[in-house]
Amino acid sequence: MNPAKLILGVSVATVFGVLYFVWGNSEDIPRVATENPKIVAFGDSLVEGVGATEGNDFVSVVARDMGVEIVNKGKRGDTTAMGLMRVDDVLAEEPSVVVLLLGGNDALRRIPKKTTFENLGAIIERLQNGGAVVLLLGVQGGVLGDGYEADYRALSKKYKTAYVSNVLLGLVGRAEYMSDGIHPNDRGYALIALRVVPVLAKMIGR
Repeated sequence: MNPAKLILGVSVATVFGVLYFVWGNSEDIPRVATENPKIVAFGDSLVEGVGATEGNDFVSVVARDMGVEIVNKGKRGDTTAMGLMRVDDVLAEEPSVVVLLLGGNDALRRIPKKTTFENLGAIIERLQNGGAVVLLLGVQGGVLGDGYEADYRALSKKYKTAYVSNVLLGLVGRAEYMSDGIHPNDRGYALIALRVVPVLAKMIGR
């Protein structure tokens, strides 16, 4: 990975935000014992890469920078309830690691927060029972603010997952990083990748 290449032209404030993700989410990271782990990214349009040009969604960038293969199971529009219905499809890949990013569509649809995090808990339980180690990615619980951060942190602590907090922090509302009001562009996804790579690398011993 070449951090300098990814953050070229990024503001100083955003750089410090990236460094927070690198160092602020690194405690108690679960490790994967498998030498060649199977990695699956599971989530909504942010995982699918809506808004990016081909090969520049954050999953592709992470895979390319780390020299690993990542199966992309992102599906635009998915709520946590819809994701819960797709867990078997993820487990069919026999993953060692699942990068999980869901919750944004729940916020947009004003689904009760209690329901959202109950669904996420059920998803994590099923993934862990299936033998996967989970890297949970947070997303802000609203376009104008973040009402989810404490809940994501509590969920990560409860299930002992790896965690990267709000991957959209510093991106939403900034045209240079967003393709629309919800989805990043190539530059935005590159910053998400920069936040994910250090944690995932520790998980798989890279």
